[in-house]
Amino acid sequence: MPSHKSCAKRMKTSALERARNRGNRSQLRDALKAVRTETKKSEAVKALQQAIVILAKSASSGLIHKNNAARNKSRLTSFVAKLA
Repeated sequence: MPSHKSCAKRMKTSALERARNRGNRSQLRDALKAVRTETKKSEAVKALQQAIVILAKSASSGLIHKNNAARNKSRLTSFVAKLA
């Protein structure tokens, strides 16, 4: 139990941020997996576009590092390019 009012508020905001980050991280992982599991190039391109948007949002909000987002975008793009 917090002994200061500011600590109590900080606990509440931290819990909200943690819940939001967990949801966003889950959405990000699902988007990456959706691209990797596609076998048709046309569907993989659609999934890639969605994944790129989610990666950019995650990097701008600080959920992941911007270089991590760039690396994932690059790897997924090359993966989709190799599909027949």
